[in-house]
Amino acid sequence: MLIREAMTSHAEWIAPDISLLEAARTMRDKNIGCLPIGEHDRLIGMITDRDLACRAVAEGADPRSTRARAVMTKGVTWCFDDESLDEAVQRMGEKQIHHMPVLNRQKRMVGILSLSDLALRAPQDLFGQVSKLASRDATRHASGSPAH
Repeated sequence: MLIREAMTSHAEWIAPDISLLEAARTMRDKNIGCLPIGEHDRLIGMITDRDLACRAVAEGADPRSTRARAVMTKGVTWCFDDESLDEAVQRMGEKQIHHMPVLNRQKRMVGILSLSDLALRAPQDLFGQVSKLASRDATRHASGSPAH
């Protein structure tokens, strides 16, 4: 099965210079936990609900004046839409991530792949690997260890 068959295809990205308040409202209104960040037609980062909590709120950042660029995760792991789900699951496990932007071969973002997508749409034989990713993360959080 290819990534394009399991991904969420209506993913969008935001500009790095929007305020944290705007980013948080977008995440709330769209009921999502992360937003890819793009600049000059290139993916440059990702901001997650965890970035907002741990890098912004915990540090006392002003959500109206602080920009997404200041708290985004850089060096984003991504995949191509024509790669296999096996490859994506392996990459997500190695990097211990829950969301991965999906690009086409012209390097344009065409979607996002999440653990939820994998749980809902991946073949049954991959479900065990997806479950391990989710449970390992839950165990790490419960022990107080940092996540991504």
